[in-house]
Amino acid sequence: MTIELDGGWRTAEADWHNPTRLPQPAFLLNVPLSLVAEEVSRGDEEEPADAAPGARPPLDRHRAMSQFLELYRDLTADALVYLLPTPRLSGLRDLARAAHLGVVLEHLPSGDVVVLARGATRERRAAVEVGRSFFESLGYRVVEPVGRFEGEADLKHLRDDVYVGGYGAGTGPEVHDWLERAFDLRVVRLRVADPTLPHLDRTVLPLTRERTLVCVEAHDRDEIRRLERHTEVVPVSASACRAGLCASVRVDNTILNASHLHQLRPGSAEHAAELAKNRALEDAAAPLALEVNHVNLSEFAGAGVALSSLVLHLNRYSYRFELM
Repeated sequence: MTIELDGGWRTAEADWHNPTRLPQPAFLLNVPLSLVAEEVSRGDEEEPADAAPGARPPLDRHRAMSQFLELYRDLTADALVYLLPTPRLSGLRDLARAAHLGVVLEHLPSGDVVVLARGATRERRAAVEVGRSFFESLGYRVVEPVGRFEGEADLKHLRDDVYVGGYGAGTGPEVHDWLERAFDLRVVRLRVADPTLPHLDRTVLPLTRERTLVCVEAHDRDEIRRLERHTEVVPVSASACRAGLCASVRVDNTILNASHLHQLRPGSAEHAAELAKNRALEDAAAPLALEVNHVNLSEFAGAGVALSSLVLHLNRYSYRFELM
């Protein structure tokens, strides 16, 4: 049976065997119960692997949950959102970073392959095992990678069989070679070397299938040239990326971005950087008829957790359409 959908896109009901093939955006999040529980009680514990260095105050649990629900509401307005269960509150702080659990390989006709992450820490590995059970319950074929791999946080789908992959402290370069051999795809490699921008999702944001925001100054120029063969590279500054510009998520014609501008003192350096980031993102989105919606995730930013870290794409349906 074939269904006619808005925009003329057609699909068979039989193809809807997992969220990746649904004709609407689909994401995976985790209610950050374990993150909140551990952050509010931690003292001199080791910082998360993708957190910026330096001591931080513990999370305000009520504010953190309120902010998460705001993000959840913004996503569910236009997308299907699965919530990954939290089986326990201790030892799973990294479970909230859903984008670090793995990646869905959308270019495959079946759309049912998930490559799990392989982290270096015990907490990251424990979180990945929870993710494994979830993906298997939905019928995905779950595959373990060869080498260190931080999942979607270090691998972005551009179009067709082309991905852009980050390698460095979190993801090893051998993973990209293995992905190309095992799944008939191409990975444009970008070295991640700036500790203040620890994963690819902090420096690369696909806006459409043809245009990508990239912090060119954070990567090798020769690698950027190779990326330019597959997408139009729109340069953005490192300061804007440190403020979270690329750590955004596209949902239909909206770019969700984390911003707590109203909490910052006007005239301060932090306020100026946040304002500049917001304006740069809006300037990049406007020519494509994309809207920008800012959500306050200040508690998560304080714990080193970016918006893009909280969200794993089960599909990139939003990228099937271009408005301009």
